[in-house]
Amino acid sequence: MTFYQELQLSSVGSKQLIKNTADPKEKHRHILIYNFKVYLVMAFCVAVVTLYTNLIGSGNSVVGVTVLLAVLVLRQADFGIKTTHGLFSIVGIFVILMIAPRFANTLNPIGAFVVNAAAILLLMILGCHNVIMYNHSTFVLGYLLLLGYDVTGAEYIRRVEGLAVGMVLCMIIFYKNQENRPYRRSFLDLFREFDLHSARGRWYLKLTLIVSSAMLIVSLLGLPRAMWAGIACMSVCLPFTDDCIARSGKRWQFNIVGCVLFIALYLILPESMYPYIGMIGGIGVGYSAGYAWQTAFNTFGALSIAAGMFGMPMAVALRVGLNVFGAFYTVICNKVIDRLTDACGERKGAEA
Repeated sequence: MTFYQELQLSSVGSKQLIKNTADPKEKHRHILIYNFKVYLVMAFCVAVVTLYTNLIGSGNSVVGVTVLLAVLVLRQADFGIKTTHGLFSIVGIFVILMIAPRFANTLNPIGAFVVNAAAILLLMILGCHNVIMYNHSTFVLGYLLLLGYDVTGAEYIRRVEGLAVGMVLCMIIFYKNQENRPYRRSFLDLFREFDLHSARGRWYLKLTLIVSSAMLIVSLLGLPRAMWAGIACMSVCLPFTDDCIARSGKRWQFNIVGCVLFIALYLILPESMYPYIGMIGGIGVGYSAGYAWQTAFNTFGALSIAAGMFGMPMAVALRVGLNVFGAFYTVICNKVIDRLTDACGERKGAEA
């Protein structure tokens, strides 16, 4: 395996390669490449976010994160349709990201719920047809981040400009890497094949309603950071219901672990080091091969920002509370929706 090929491996793949290598010299080489890759990706992420921050303002650093996630995913993921038609999906996704979060933030909680539900459902249809790619964890996450870190006026104009540049970049990278895909489906087939009687269609609808309603509940309670509940729900609401329970446990348990680790760093490190706690979390995510520890280290960045706004104790309480709520709420809603679906199916069968 070449140096470049090793750089393309996931953390799981790199760790498996290291574990299966018997020759000490080769094992040492694989370890060095793995460490280099982690810090290279971290440096690239910091560079992209910093560039966006410098060009369109610190309030829009989240645009850099959103574009970065899309770029990293679209290098390998696809939409299950012709590559040229996939470009239309990218345009549709980015137009939603430009307009819907800002519009939702101008409305009352009920109005925002309607806009959020419509936007998330469209994102699912446009970007998640190929379920195994897990594209929702990129596009819906980007939407929720833009929703949570809202801007207005001139900052919003710069946000739209930044997303437009990111859209073009994603289209170029996507086409370059996916042009030889053999799919025959068209862009319109994404909508034609949307069927609530299919497992995919039900998953679209469940994720849409669970995420949007969770944020509605948090907003009606007057709590900040409703997006944290939405992100927790999105993360736990997997295509297959049986997988949700295990994911739910990891979500709330390792969020608490992450919060404990964050508190330790916050108390130990001097205040001048606080801005780097998020970076430490990013490195931790790079070394994490599984969802559990990725969840723990992801808390660092979120809490670094929130601690500056609400104070550390309040930020941690919100983080734990909203993630526990989101994890359990998703499991309960999944079971309720599945039972209602089964009951409706049995009723129609009896009538037939």
